[in-house]
Amino acid sequence: MSSTAGKVIKCRAAVAWEAGKPLVIEEVEVAPPQAMEVRVKILYTSLCHTDVYFWEAKGQTPVFPRIFGHEAGGIVESVGEGVTDLAPGDHVLPVFTGECKECAHCKSEESNMCNLLRINTDRGVMLNDGQSRFSINGKPIYHFVGTSTFSEYTVTHVGCLAKINPLAPLDKVCVLSCGISTGLGATLNVAKPKRGSTVAVFGLGAVGLAAAEGARIAGASRIIGVDLNPNRFEEAKKFGCTEFVNPKDYNKPVQEVLAEMTDGGVDRSVECTGHIDAMISAFECVHDGWGVAVLVGVPHKDAVFKTHPINFLSERTLKGTFFGNYKPRTDIPSVVEKYMAKDLELEKFITHSVPFSQINKAFDLMLKGEGIRCIINMDG
Repeated sequence: MSSTAGKVIKCRAAVAWEAGKPLVIEEVEVAPPQAMEVRVKILYTSLCHTDVYFWEAKGQTPVFPRIFGHEAGGIVESVGEGVTDLAPGDHVLPVFTGECKECAHCKSEESNMCNLLRINTDRGVMLNDGQSRFSINGKPIYHFVGTSTFSEYTVTHVGCLAKINPLAPLDKVCVLSCGISTGLGATLNVAKPKRGSTVAVFGLGAVGLAAAEGARIAGASRIIGVDLNPNRFEEAKKFGCTEFVNPKDYNKPVQEVLAEMTDGGVDRSVECTGHIDAMISAFECVHDGWGVAVLVGVPHKDAVFKTHPINFLSERTLKGTFFGNYKPRTDIPSVVEKYMAKDLELEKFITHSVPFSQINKAFDLMLKGEGIRCIINMDG
């Protein structure tokens, strides 16, 4: 057992006191893990657009003060009662969704949408007792999606931690705990393109580039990137994109442009923007008879998907996915092994790094649309 096990740990955390205001590095108290919980020392974390979205809190329930962060890598410091498959010293990736291994979803081979630990963006407390494990001067600081990795130590449910190869560099594989796995799995696990096939990817942010990387790994012969920002195409070539379409360059729907380019439609499409028009285009651009479209992006709550039923009757398939259909504890360790075997390239996703003391710089970069992933080193 570590010398800190069972004790409150004082450490630095980046606290969001109110919506849209710069994070403040504070000394917080982190309580010991309770039953089925684990306390983790975070070594590296990265910023994902979801953190920024809920930090801005323009359309959601604001929960403040809060510690954001959910893409990270760390080492187990101590475990709570009932935790048997993790021990102090284990290397882990915290994941915003979980795998209890006991509910109907976890027992299903097809689903990763755990009943107990499915993402909940409004909850700022632990499931065990409805309390936060973070506090400043006795006042609670709320959790975010069960991970809160913008803290040197965090407490999470055991079901939200993937135990990984201790030889894997945490400053690289930390990006697998959210966006990269989401895009990669959308292609490899859900779209499942055959070698030599044609794949369209809508939206060339981190998730879309990961979807393109998945198509590259699968051996697609043509990977067509669709984005309104032409500056993204040069970067996208590194992830296997062979062609680029900017819908603004045409006076007809982009699905028609893609159908003309591909003799009737692409074999697979992956939509990573969350814009309803792109979702419809992604479905309508796939080839009849065998085309499959996969929706990854999260739409506006009032958005409605409209298409003619004949598009389904002519044997096109529309699918959705959550976290790339990966079960966090069961599947993410094998994605890390893909990187270790050099099948999956992660370095090209990491465009910036900052010390923890400069975490607000990572927010500035994302708000300006610069780079793909910024790694935050908790030592700095």
